[in-house]
Amino acid sequence: MEHNFGQDSVPASGSFDKSRVLNVKPLRTLVPVFPSPSNPSSSSTPQGGAPFVCVSPSGPFPSGVAPFYPFFISPESQRLSEQNAQTPAGQRVPAAPISTAVPINSFRTPTGATNGHVGSSRRTARNRGQFTEEDGYSNVEMSGIDAEDGTGDRRSRRKSQKNVEMGEIDTGDGTGDGRSKRKKTAKERRGGGSGGDDSDALANDILKTINPVVFDVLNQPEGSRDAVAYTLMVYEVLRRKLGQIEETTKEAHSGAKRPDLKAGTIMLRKGVRTNSKKHFGVVQGVEIGDIFFFRFELCLVGLHSPSMAGIDYMTSKASQEEEPLAVSIVSSGGYEDNVDDGDVLIYSGQGGASREKGASDQKLERGNLALEKSLHRGNDVRVIRGLKDIAHPTGKVYVYDGLYKIQNSWVDKAKSGFNVFKYKLVRLPGQPEAYMIWKSIQQWTEKSASRMGVILPDLTSGAENLPVCLVNDVDNEKGPAYFTYCPGLKNLKLTAPLESNAGCSCIGGCQPGNFNCPCIQKNGGYLPYYANGVLADLKSVIHECGPSCQCPPNCRNRVSQGGLKFRLEVFRTKDKGWGLRSWDPIRAGTFICEYAGEVIDNARVEELGGENEDDYIFDSTRIYQQLEVFPGDTEAPKIPSPLYITARNEGNVARFMNHSCSPNVLWRPVVRENKNESDLHIAFYAIRHIPPMMELTYDYGIVLPLKVGQKKKKCFCGSAKCRGYFC
Repeated sequence: MEHNFGQDSVPASGSFDKSRVLNVKPLRTLVPVFPSPSNPSSSSTPQGGAPFVCVSPSGPFPSGVAPFYPFFISPESQRLSEQNAQTPAGQRVPAAPISTAVPINSFRTPTGATNGHVGSSRRTARNRGQFTEEDGYSNVEMSGIDAEDGTGDRRSRRKSQKNVEMGEIDTGDGTGDGRSKRKKTAKERRGGGSGGDDSDALANDILKTINPVVFDVLNQPEGSRDAVAYTLMVYEVLRRKLGQIEETTKEAHSGAKRPDLKAGTIMLRKGVRTNSKKHFGVVQGVEIGDIFFFRFELCLVGLHSPSMAGIDYMTSKASQEEEPLAVSIVSSGGYEDNVDDGDVLIYSGQGGASREKGASDQKLERGNLALEKSLHRGNDVRVIRGLKDIAHPTGKVYVYDGLYKIQNSWVDKAKSGFNVFKYKLVRLPGQPEAYMIWKSIQQWTEKSASRMGVILPDLTSGAENLPVCLVNDVDNEKGPAYFTYCPGLKNLKLTAPLESNAGCSCIGGCQPGNFNCPCIQKNGGYLPYYANGVLADLKSVIHECGPSCQCPPNCRNRVSQGGLKFRLEVFRTKDKGWGLRSWDPIRAGTFICEYAGEVIDNARVEELGGENEDDYIFDSTRIYQQLEVFPGDTEAPKIPSPLYITARNEGNVARFMNHSCSPNVLWRPVVRENKNESDLHIAFYAIRHIPPMMELTYDYGIVLPLKVGQKKKKCFCGSAKCRGYFC
C-alpha cells in the first residue's frame, strides 16, 4: 500500500517502512462475562470469542482471592461468600450485599470494564495496583483507574521513570516535587498514615452536602455544561480539602502527596462524573478553550480517559474485524512534538525513542496503531494541548483545542537516533480559537506582536506590581470616566475588634500543623491557603495574618495582601461598558484582587445610591446567590460588621468587574489580624478555572425588600440562568 506523503515527510532512503506492518491486527481483549438470571442475554459470548464464564462479581471467591474494581466487597460479604461456597448441595445461603460507604442510591454505579467506558479496571498482573504518571510520579496505588493506554501494558513507562527530568515534570500542583516516585508502604496501602479510610469518610461528608439537583444533572445519559461544571467543582472541593488535611498530618513532609489522584479515584469509585461513555467527536458540556490543571479532570468529564497515557482509543468494528481508533490525544511536551502552528500539530507516537535509557524503535501497536487506523478511517480526534503554567513554571495547563483529523503519517529519526512515528493532525475549520489565543498572548508578552486597541499600557500608573492595560477594539470610546487608581481601602474606620487580636508569633511564617498559631486556630485548625496561594476551603470568613502578627510579608496566610498576581486588562465590551479579564489562566480558588475604594457608612450609601445612582458601591449586606453545588457550605458570608465601599472616585480593577447571574468569581470577607482596629477587606476568588481572555464576573446581589420606586437594572450577562435584572 502506498502513501501520499507531503514533501516534508518523505521517509529517508533506508528508513523504516511502516507500510510493511499495516496488516498488524490488534489482540482481542478477553472480557469476563457474568451470567445474570434476570437477563440471560448478558451472558452471551462475544462473536468470534471462545465461551468464557467466570465467577459472579458478588462471589463466591476462593480463599485469599479479593474482588476487583468496581466490585468492592466487604470482609463480611467475603466471609459469607466463602461459607456459601462450602455449603452442602441443595442448601443456599443468601448472598451478602455489596458494601458501600454511602447509601447506594446516592451515587451512580461506576461503569463496567468495557472498552467503551472510561475508568475501566483492565490491568495486567505486572502492573496491578501501580502505574507511572506522565507528570513524573510513579507507583501510586490507584484502585479503579484506567491508567493504561488501552492495553494495560505500562512496562516502558515504569522502565524509564527514573530518567524523567525534573524540569519537565508536571506535578499538577505547581511544585515540581518528584519525591513521591516511590512505592507506597503497606501501611499506606491499608489506608494508615495517609488517610485512606478517612478520605472516604471525608468524601462522604462532602458529597452529602451536595445539592440533590446536582445529582439529577449528573445522572443524565449525556453530559451538559452544568454537569461538567458541577463535576469539576466537586473535584476541586474534595481535592483541596484532602490536600489541606494531608499537609497538616505528621507525615506531611515524608513525601509529595497527591490529593489530585486520591480525589479522582474516590469520585470514579462513587460514580461522581459525567460523560462516562467513551465516544468519538464532541464531548457534551465541554467547550473549546476550556482549561484543566489536572489530568484527572479530563477523565472525570469524559474528554480523555487515561490518567497519564497521551493517546486514548477504543475499538471499532470495520467489516468483520475490530480495529483500534484514536479518540483523543494529549500533547504535553513529553515528546518531540511540533506545536508552533495553531492549526497543525505534528504529534510523535508513544514508546521507544521517547525514553533516554533503553531507547528503541517505536512499534506500530496500541496507541500508535490507533492513530494509523484513524488516518485511514478519517475519524475526528480530540486534541488537548499541555502548556506551561506561567504562575507555576513546573506545572502545566491543559487546553482543549477542539477536533482534528489525521492527515499524514511517517517514520522519522528522533534525537536519540531511533525511529519514531509522526502524525500530522490538522484542525477542523470553523471552530472557536483556543490555542491561538495563548499564542497571541505570548507574542504580546514578548513584544513580537502589538496588542490591538491599547489606549493605556498601564491603567494603574505603577500603583500595582503588574501593569493593567486599557483596551478598546469595539468602538471609539477613549476610556472610562476619570477616577483615581488606589490598590486598597481608604477611610477604614477604627473600630474596636470583636475579639482580642494579639496576632501570631510565627517568625518564619505560618506553617500547617502548628496548632499553637492563633491565626490557624481562627481558621478552624487549618491554613486557609495552599503554598501556591489557592484557597483551600469554602469558609464564609477568611482570617489572614495582619499588622499585629510577627510573620513576614511572604507568609502564606497573607495572600490577599500581595497585590495583583495576574496580568489583567480592562476592556470595552459590546453591551456592558467596560469589563475585566486576564491574559493568564486562573486556577479555581485563586485570589484575583480585592475591592478597593472609600469605606462609607449606610447613610452615605442611601445618599449616593438615591441621588447619584452610584454604580460602584459594594454592599456586603446584599443578598447574593450562592454556589449551586454546595448550598449548605456557601451560605451568605457572616460579616463581622457591615462593610460599604464606593469605588466611584477612587478604586482599583475590581470596579470594572461586571455582574453575571452565572459568575466565575465570588467574594469572601477577609479579616486581617489587627489589635487596634477591625481590619476587614473584600477579596475575590475564582469559582472555577478561567481561561485567558474570558471576562471576570461576580454576582452583584440584590437588596431586599425592594424599596418603593427602586429601579431594577437590566442584566446583560447572557447566561442560561440569567434572572433578567439586578439592583
